Formats: sequence, C-alpha cells, structure tokens
Amino acid sequence: MDPYPELETSDNSSPGITFAAASSSSSSPSATTTTTPSRYENQKRRDWNTFCQYLKNHRPPLALSRCSGANVLEFLRYLDQFGKTKVHTPVCPFYGHPNPPCPCPCPLRQAWGSLDALIGRLRAAYEESGGQPEMNPFGARAVRLYLREVRDLQSKARGISYEKKKRKRPPPQEHHQQFPSSISSFQPFPLPPGDHT
Repeated sequence: MDPYPELETSDNSSPGITFAAASSSSSSPSATTTTTPSRYENQKRRDWNTFCQYLKNHRPPLALSRCSGANVLEFLRYLDQFGKTKVHTPVCPFYGHPNPPCPCPCPLRQAWGSLDALIGRLRAAYEESGGQPEMNPFGARAVRLYLREVRDLQSKARGISYEKKKRKRPPPQEHHQQFPSSISSFQPFPLPPGDHT
C-alpha cells in the first residue's frame, strides 16, 4: 500500500539524469532466465516517477539538476494532503493519546515512518540515476531536520515514542574467583534422615 499517490508519467527522466531501472531480461535473445525486480526496487521506481512528475508539474517546471532541499520539502508537504495518519493538534483533547475513543477534526498527515522510508529510496534513486552524492537534495540538512521535526511532533501528538531501542549491554562482570564449571555446578548429596550435624 503506497503512503502517497502514484502519478501517471509518460517520461520518467529529467534532463541530464536517467533512472537506471533493473533489467527484466538479458541482452541475449536466447536467454531464458529473467530477473524480477524486488518490491523495494519497484517502490523506488514508483517514488522516482512520482517525484519527477511533481517537478514537471511544478510552476515553473523544475529540472532535477536545479532541485534543492527546499524543493524536496515542498514535495513532502504536498504529499501530506494524501496522508492517512491522524495527527492531533495541541488543543485537541486527544493530544498525546495513541488510540482516541472517538473521532476528532484533527488533520491527516503522512506518517513519519513513511516519509523517512520515502526519502531513503529517493536518495538512493538519485545517485543510481547519475546524481552526485554531494549534490543529492534528498540528503540535504534541511530535509533531515524536517524529518526529525515531523517525528518529534507526531510522537508527542499521537503519544507514540519513536526513540530507537538501545542495545542492552551485558552487565559488567565482577572480579571474583572463577570456579571450573564442574565445581560450580556441583550439587551436594542430601544428608540421611536424623544426621544433621
């Protein structure tokens, strides 16, 4: 299920950059094996097509080579209108409750996790399409800050923690005399009845 709309495109490339799609067949006509793109690759291609279509529909149309982090933020805000995640406002009585008991008029937004995954796929697609990593608008600092802000706002509004679980470290071992396993697992024999001395 896509977290945002899939737009129709007749041409999925932008000037100077083409998308390197996974090949579905070998160049040899006698080849009988085919490679099916993974779900991730298919989703990444749809994401790329959607973003390129967004740039074409931009007023004025925007070339990918001139795209900046600010344009990526515009795209993410545009996608919010298709969101399905209820994000409570601070004045809502259900602010901070993950499962409110009844409906409220708060807006629907794209979930932070969907946006974060989308940016990851678009960032990879941009570089696979020939874009320079240092010029990647999807990796811009403004985009990272925006995603962090959305995550924090949604975690407070919906009462859901997005904190990464820290790996538990084993407790520090005390320095005491180690016994061989055969001794440490030794179980004393029970004393015979009446002989408790």
